[in-house]
Amino acid sequence: MAQGLPGVTERTDPPAAAAARPVVRVRGLTRRFGERAVLDGADLDIDRGEFVALLGRSGSGKSTLLRALAGLDRDTGGELSVDGTVAVAFQEPRLVPWKRVRANVTLGLRGPDPRAAADRALAEVGLTERGDAWPLTLSGGEAQRASLARALVREPDLLLLDEPFSALDALTRITMHRLVSDLWERHRPGILLVTHDVDEALLLADRVLVLDGGAIAHESRVGLDRPRRRDHPDLTALRAALLAQLGVTPEEGTA
Repeated sequence: MAQGLPGVTERTDPPAAAAARPVVRVRGLTRRFGERAVLDGADLDIDRGEFVALLGRSGSGKSTLLRALAGLDRDTGGELSVDGTVAVAFQEPRLVPWKRVRANVTLGLRGPDPRAAADRALAEVGLTERGDAWPLTLSGGEAQRASLARALVREPDLLLLDEPFSALDALTRITMHRLVSDLWERHRPGILLVTHDVDEALLLADRVLVLDGGAIAHESRVGLDRPRRRDHPDLTALRAALLAQLGVTPEEGTA
């Protein structure tokens, strides 16, 4: 487990029959903070190449589960295995301010030509011209693109996204949704997206989960091709079901 890179973590479990098992397998996962059980018997599988979104009320344990999958929180009980390399992009891009963008992308990267790998990743996220820029000169959307480039350059088997779009304005968020969807189509890592946004989950994910009471309380599969229209009747029905699971009334859901 390599730690210390801002926004990036990597872990590799012992080799196994990789194609025969999911990239994530969680059974009966528990995590307590004092007397409070934030995770209490959570079960989760994520297949290779599957895009999963995780919803839940504030404090429901979404980020706790993500941190456990990333290997950043080891104080858990139950069974947890991740088969392959993991990369994480957080809500804050966590770029090192005294390193230029390209150097942030290559931070800790192993390989024969890290610079060439970083340049390819920056091109994929539309930052070819910003490789020599300082992080403080980037817009919010550009900083998140750099964070994604830093994650993707490691060619992860599992990409964990912890509310990476929540601080962006509406137009930039739409652009980032399209970018992440395109990157997923090209690279096909397993993805777990933690979000509070039901519409975001339905537009991006194959499967949407609701975490409640420390466990997965609801699952919806989104059987629609991309790109998806927000007003598609199937999405409208799924949205209503997910909002109900989250305790949101129809009136609140349209506010």
